[in-house]
Amino acid sequence: MNSYPAELLVQLAPVMFVAGLDLPPAPSTSTPSAPQSPRQTQSPPPTPTKSQDPFASLVARLRDALQSQRKVAIWAPERTRSFQMILVGRDVRFPPRKLVSPEDPAYASTHSPLSPLTPSSPLYPDGLIAPIWIRKHTALVPSVFVLFLRLFEAPVVHARSPLDPPDPEHERDKAEEERRRDTELSAEISARKKTTNERGIKLTVVLLATRRMLDDPSLDSRLTFIRRQSGLDSRAALFVLSPVSTSELNDFARSLQDALYEPALEYYTSHSKRVRRKRNRHSQSVSSYNPPPLVPVGAASTRPLRPEGWTVRYEYKMACFAEFRGEDEVALKHYQDAYTTLMIMFGSTAILPPRTKRWAEAKVLADTIHVKISKLYLYNHEYSLALSHHNSHMRRFADFSRGWGIGEETFEYWSWMARQHRVLAELLEQGSSSSLTFPTNTPPSRTSVSSATTPVELDAVRALGLNPSHALQHPGHYYYMAARCTEVRRERFLANEGISQGTSAAPGYANEKKVDHLALILELYTKSYEVFKKYNSTTSQGRLTLWIAYRIAYTYYESEKFDVAVRFFERIAKTYRKERWNEMLRPLLSTWYACAQKLSDVELMVTLLVEMISYAQDADESRTLQEDLLAVLKSSVPVSAGKPLVVDLKESKPLLDTMLVFWTPEVRVGEEAGFQLSLAAPTNIDLSAIPVDSVIITFSDGYYPVVLRHSPPMDSEVADTVVRLVKIGKVAPEDEDEEPEEICADLRWRSGEKLVVSGSISSEAPGPLTVVNITVILAQNDWVIEMPHELCVSHEISTLMPRWLTSLQPIRFLQLGRNDCSSVVVRHRPHELSVSLSHQAPALLDEEYPIVIDITNVDERHLDIVVDVLLQPTEIDQAAQYIIFDDQRSSGLIKGIRLGTIAPGVSATKTLYLVGSGAPGDRTLDVSVQSTSVQSGSTSKTDDDAEHPRSSSSLSGRAAVDSCENLQTIVIPTSRALAITYDVAYRRSKNAMPALADLSTVEDDYWNDSCGGVAVVTTRIECSSPCGLMIESLKLHRQDNPFAKVLDCSSDESSSDIFPDEYLPGDEFCNVSRISLSPREEQVPGDEKITGPGDYEVVWRRVLPGGGRGRQSITRFALPALVVPQDELIALLDVPSTAKLHVSTPIHLTVRNRHSSRSANIAVTLDLDPSDAFIVAGLRNGRLPILLPGTEEKLSWNLIPIECGHVKIPRIKVMDVRRAAPPSQGVGVPSTEVDVEGEAVNVVDVRADWNTASAGDNSVATSQQDGASTILVLP
Repeated sequence: MNSYPAELLVQLAPVMFVAGLDLPPAPSTSTPSAPQSPRQTQSPPPTPTKSQDPFASLVARLRDALQSQRKVAIWAPERTRSFQMILVGRDVRFPPRKLVSPEDPAYASTHSPLSPLTPSSPLYPDGLIAPIWIRKHTALVPSVFVLFLRLFEAPVVHARSPLDPPDPEHERDKAEEERRRDTELSAEISARKKTTNERGIKLTVVLLATRRMLDDPSLDSRLTFIRRQSGLDSRAALFVLSPVSTSELNDFARSLQDALYEPALEYYTSHSKRVRRKRNRHSQSVSSYNPPPLVPVGAASTRPLRPEGWTVRYEYKMACFAEFRGEDEVALKHYQDAYTTLMIMFGSTAILPPRTKRWAEAKVLADTIHVKISKLYLYNHEYSLALSHHNSHMRRFADFSRGWGIGEETFEYWSWMARQHRVLAELLEQGSSSSLTFPTNTPPSRTSVSSATTPVELDAVRALGLNPSHALQHPGHYYYMAARCTEVRRERFLANEGISQGTSAAPGYANEKKVDHLALILELYTKSYEVFKKYNSTTSQGRLTLWIAYRIAYTYYESEKFDVAVRFFERIAKTYRKERWNEMLRPLLSTWYACAQKLSDVELMVTLLVEMISYAQDADESRTLQEDLLAVLKSSVPVSAGKPLVVDLKESKPLLDTMLVFWTPEVRVGEEAGFQLSLAAPTNIDLSAIPVDSVIITFSDGYYPVVLRHSPPMDSEVADTVVRLVKIGKVAPEDEDEEPEEICADLRWRSGEKLVVSGSISSEAPGPLTVVNITVILAQNDWVIEMPHELCVSHEISTLMPRWLTSLQPIRFLQLGRNDCSSVVVRHRPHELSVSLSHQAPALLDEEYPIVIDITNVDERHLDIVVDVLLQPTEIDQAAQYIIFDDQRSSGLIKGIRLGTIAPGVSATKTLYLVGSGAPGDRTLDVSVQSTSVQSGSTSKTDDDAEHPRSSSSLSGRAAVDSCENLQTIVIPTSRALAITYDVAYRRSKNAMPALADLSTVEDDYWNDSCGGVAVVTTRIECSSPCGLMIESLKLHRQDNPFAKVLDCSSDESSSDIFPDEYLPGDEFCNVSRISLSPREEQVPGDEKITGPGDYEVVWRRVLPGGGRGRQSITRFALPALVVPQDELIALLDVPSTAKLHVSTPIHLTVRNRHSSRSANIAVTLDLDPSDAFIVAGLRNGRLPILLPGTEEKLSWNLIPIECGHVKIPRIKVMDVRRAAPPSQGVGVPSTEVDVEGEAVNVVDVRADWNTASAGDNSVATSQQDGASTILVLP
């Protein structure tokens, strides 16, 4: 941006003049030779320094704080209440508004010194705007004037005693002195106020005072006097500041700006209104050209500024004032109007004649307005509008330039284009260092567009692309464009330089000769390269960065800095070779070769010529390069004599197309494998002039290399055959004593010629065989050049296909149908083993299921056998499994079970056991039988020696051993041996509930089954296997817990009498156990289960088909989870089963309240009917005491039977009374009966208390007493 005046580009902000902060003069130290004036010989009071005078330090820190508020910058998008502060002297003067004084009668008709109407103005008579006008409003005329002054303070007089009264005379003198000083201060402020009022500038005074003065009672009256005497405003016009810290000074600076920001806006608003009135007077809707009046010959022609020019001038001024106010939208509108009018003026050469001073000024103004518009668009993140205006500006002026005779053929045109790209790049770079972010420019995803084929959707698919010229990119792109334009500028200048010799030079030619174009190009390319590296996030941008580096290298080449260019070329070429950018690598190699010629680096020249031959496009180019190579080889000697020059072509194009083909993909040990190696020249390159001396073919380790030595064809031989065959026989291994001889062959290739090397190779050890390297050696004079080639590489024009040469006359090739023909694998002969796996399906759960592995050696070699077994994971829920092999046990893999060395015709057997539990289902086993050939005399080696090859993880080590693997997979179905079902019955306990205050209930060993009762578990076990089972024992293992314990079990007494016994499929046997339940309220909620206190252990064996018995197996079944009956309020009736006639028989009723929080009000009624055969002694109708939660009450009756037989006992009714009905007689009348309402309580006969529940159910079925209980009365 240095090409334009800085005033036209900077971001405008309100200007504040700060006066009165001049630093005190530093004390001068006079030297002996310096004369001293008489005044200096006196002894004046010393000037206080910063360390002594607090106000000197305050002034210095104030200067720093105010100057650090805002810096002048081109990019400043922040809109804060900040000023551009300028420190000035107290006596600063403003520039005159007009050339005459206000008292002059002609003052009203005169104009500003910068007006085009003023003859002495630099714009007279038709200028638009000058940078000095911007400088006037940014450096010479402020919007706010802040004046710092020192408030007078009388010296402090200390009294002799604190009790002494103040001296009236001293106080009077002090007041008079303060008033006199305040009057002088007011006069100075009033004088400055007069100058600021003439300009409409806000004046603010800041008085510096000590902290002591702030506490003085007379301060307010003094400030009021100063304000009135000086005529200061009442708002934001007078401040008092005392020496404070730096942070507080920064706060003061911010508060001062906040207070004065509104007056500053009013100042610039008044200017805008004044300029708008002038514009309205000069506005003209249609521009017409009036020819200037005729003037006498020899007189100066003065053409006044046209209305369009006045419009541009006023619009630009209003835009600047809006920018001062921070109104970006208003400023943008005025800048656009000024720019549009400028374009109208440029469209007529009569208004702005080309190549004149005013034309050049207008161009600069248009460019800077364009920068302002683009910058304001970027402030709003309107990237597309900013870029669109930039493109439109360049397109318009390109059209104007062609009409002005400054088209694409001139250097001026490209100079201007480069300047525009650079200005945009610098603007974006300044913005990116602040707050500007660039758009990602990612096109929409194709998945967002429907796959339908309607025309609208097809248009949407076409719109997925993105035009790079319509997308704002980072500054590196525009630096690059500026560099490219500068290159064209240099080309046009050099082209015009020859034309201008002897003729009149083009305008600007003399200045253009002073420009260092190459340095400018390097600067632009370097900036672009650095920015691209900063934003290098994609592969494409990385390649563009390399291209820019290539342009930098080329510019260094043009600047004759060849060594620097070579360093660039070396780094760039590596990536171009790796990514196969041949079209970009070819010109790079040419320029690189030219640099090597200038540097006289013969080895680099040879290396580059060889590589350039491989990239040649046609035969003529290849012959030219070969001639250059031969000329260099004949006319020079290598730098390192006696040492070959290696030209590595592995990353670039090869000199020859190579293809290796083996006839078969694999062979056995000792068997020969035939191969053909073809070396061919591309069809578009003639390599017959290259002095190839030999070709060295290097095979895998352990073989001598094959050397082909060049031998020209004899006269009798046909020298122009397209395909030549060279037979080399069998490749000799290195263990042979005699090294093979070199083979003669014609090593000259014309376009499309092919040399086929045919031979065979064999190996006594297994492994891959191939050609590892092909080296082509050139020899000329003292030069020896080695060029390594890789296998199966070719030029783009050639097609690599694995073909086998079958005939030379005629030439015939056989296409091989394999993908990889460039290597052959040597393998051992496979071993012959017979492996059988025998077992009797299905397997049973919890059984050690035997699987017999039988291995027979039917080979003629001794084989060492190792078995690996893998148990595949199962997907069955709750299933568990493991295998047992020898002394190893695993749930996954058992590895390395040795069966020893098996001689031919001998068998070996091992038994594998599979154990499955949990759930039935299929189990999968992978059995790997690995065999290794051993010598018959070495079968007595130790186990460690035999297992050593097997434990090696190296692939080459395993390949060297003659080993094979036989893999078999078996699926074994697994079923249950025993099926078990549980029936659970619950009985309430007749034991009394503990009292509420019974402390024994908190003891750990306390047991109370009054709430839980007793659970009777009936277990039924069925033989569900497809074969018979021998049951040897049944045992219940007790595992009592805090909530349940086993009372007794039937198997404890009768197990020895029943077992062992044989059970067939479908047979069953049972067992009964009683379990006492003691739940605790805080431990067992009502919806949870109690874990069964034990499990059954069944020991059994499988009955084999021959009558034998299998291995002992153990199956365990856990007792079922138990549920506690949830009774809130229950009545238990205890009645004997028999009674005697006329003998008293007691019955008992127990009412229990097991509710967690609610008490019960129980009413008991005994219904005695005359037909009942009992005489009852006891309560007939009454209420029990209140039953608290967790308590019980017991009632008893005596019954005397008077009849024999099964007799019903009287019916007992129990009610939980919730509400009592009032008596029907009224209040105060006695009543014998009260009607009650409530809930009936279930009365349970403990003799019939038998509640059942299945093993998998959470609920308990509770029996209800529907009829009356009976007693058998005996005589």
